[in-house]
This record gives sequence, structure tokens and C-alpha cells, in this order.
Amino acid sequence: MEIATILPLVLIAVVFYFLMIRPAKTRQKKQAETLAKMGPGTNIMTTAGIFGTVISTGAEVLVEISPGVIIRMLPAAIAKVIPVEDVDAVAPDEPEAPGAPGSAT
Repeated sequence: MEIATILPLVLIAVVFYFLMIRPAKTRQKKQAETLAKMGPGTNIMTTAGIFGTVISTGAEVLVEISPGVIIRMLPAAIAKVIPVEDVDAVAPDEPEAPGAPGSAT
């Protein structure tokens, strides 16, 4: 076999590696690092955009999303760990009631 017939196959394999396999490994490594940083009391954001505090970890993670409201989820559904200093910026203040003094409406 000539090298001209093998070269396109090798080129396709190299492109496939750099476009598919390498980015997937990078994402898996980043997710593993995120889960390693997580423990009880850690503030997180899920892939659905729900913010909460981790109660316990294991095969399933228990997350408190509001006082007294606890949900079960898989660790893979945790998108990122929120640093403590960013928690105040994420949690909005209480919304004002419509027609309240000082409200825009």
C-alpha cells in the first residue's frame, strides 16, 4: 500500500482526536475537579441554573435550595461551585411589592 492511501485515514484520525476526544477529556477533568471541591456547606449552581447549598454528598447529592426545601440530584448535574464571596452577589434582595412606596410601578 502506498502512503498516499493511508495518509487521509491518518489525517481523519488526528482531526477526530483534536475535535472530539481531547475536549471531552478536558470537560471530564474539569467536572471531577468541581466535584472534588464540593462538600457539605458548599454553595453550588446546577446545570438547570438552580442555586443551593450542599447538605450531603455521595452517589446522590442533597441540596437545600430554600430553607427547609431539599432536593436530591446526581453529582453530574452540578455545573459549578460558587465561591463564598460570590454568594451575596448571586442572591437577590427581596423584591418589592407592586405599588409599595419607592417602587418603580
